[in-house]
Amino acid sequence: MTTRRNSLKTLGALSLSSSIERLSQADEKTFCPRVKQIPELSGKLGIVTASLSSHITTRPVQGKFTLLELPRILKDELDLEIVDFNTMNFPSFDPAYLEKLRDSVTATGCIATNLKMNQRVYMNSAHPEERAEAMRIYRKSIDAAATLGLKWVRPLPRSATPDRSRNITAYSELIDYAGERGITLLIENFGWMMKHPDSAIKLADEIGRDQIALGPDTGNWSDNEVRYSGLENLFPRAVTCDFKAKILGPRGEHRAYDLRKCFNIGWDAGFRGPWNFEHAHEDRKRVFRELGMLRDWLRDWMKEKGGVAA
Repeated sequence: MTTRRNSLKTLGALSLSSSIERLSQADEKTFCPRVKQIPELSGKLGIVTASLSSHITTRPVQGKFTLLELPRILKDELDLEIVDFNTMNFPSFDPAYLEKLRDSVTATGCIATNLKMNQRVYMNSAHPEERAEAMRIYRKSIDAAATLGLKWVRPLPRSATPDRSRNITAYSELIDYAGERGITLLIENFGWMMKHPDSAIKLADEIGRDQIALGPDTGNWSDNEVRYSGLENLFPRAVTCDFKAKILGPRGEHRAYDLRKCFNIGWDAGFRGPWNFEHAHEDRKRVFRELGMLRDWLRDWMKEKGGVAA
C-alpha cells in the first residue's frame, strides 16, 4: 500500500510538473502555445489582395492589372509592402506561374506572408467524399503557398457551427501537411466565429498544436460589443491582422465601427504587425485614395504610440 501511495505521488508530481511546463509556454488563461510575432514584420503595412479583386484581371485590360503586376503597384502607387494573397485572385497554381509571382514580389521589395484559402469547400463535412475533396484542394493550396515562400495559410470557416471532432481533425491534418512545408495555419474570426468573442481562441486551444496562430479581422464581427471584446481576446496572440474598413465618408468618416479603437486594442495588447488593409471599391482612384488614408492613419497612430518596437 505504501509503495502504491508513493507511486501515485510520483505520478501526480510528474503530471503537475508537466502541466506547469506547458503553462509556462502558453498564455496563463489557455493551454495553446503562444505563437510569436515575426520581428521583421513589425510596423509593416500591406493589403489583402481581395480588396482589389474588381481591378485584378487575368488578361491585359485597360485600367486593370494582373496579379503579377500587383507587387509593383502596391509599392509604387500605394507605398505598401505586405501582400496577403487570396485564392480567388489566382488564375493558376501552375508552379511556373507561382515562381513568376514569387519573383515579382521579391523584385519589388515586397513581402508575401499569407494565403487565404477561400475555396468554397467543406473540410468538416459529414460526408467523407466532400471532406476528402476539401482536403485535396487545401493541400494543393498549401503547396502553392510553399512555392511562394509564405508563412501562413488560412482555411475558410463556414457559417454553420461545425462538428467539433471533425473540425479539430481537419485542422490537425492541415497543420501536419503545412508544417512539413514550414507553414503555420491561421484561424480567422469568420463564419460561425463572428458571433462569439471567444470562439477563435477556444478553437485554437482545443486544437492545442504549436503550428496554429491567430489572425484577427477587425471587421468580421456580428456587432460592436462582440467586436471589441473579441479583438481584446485575439490580439495578444495574433501574428497578423486584417485591418478592415467598410464605407468611408468624404473625409474618412467610418460609421460602422471605431477604426482607431481597433488599432489601440491591438497595439495595447502588444501586437505590432503586419497590418493588412482590407477595403474595396469599384472605382480605382477612390479605393487607392482611401487605402492611402488608412495607411497614413496607421503610420500616424504608430508614431503617436512611440514607434513600432515591441
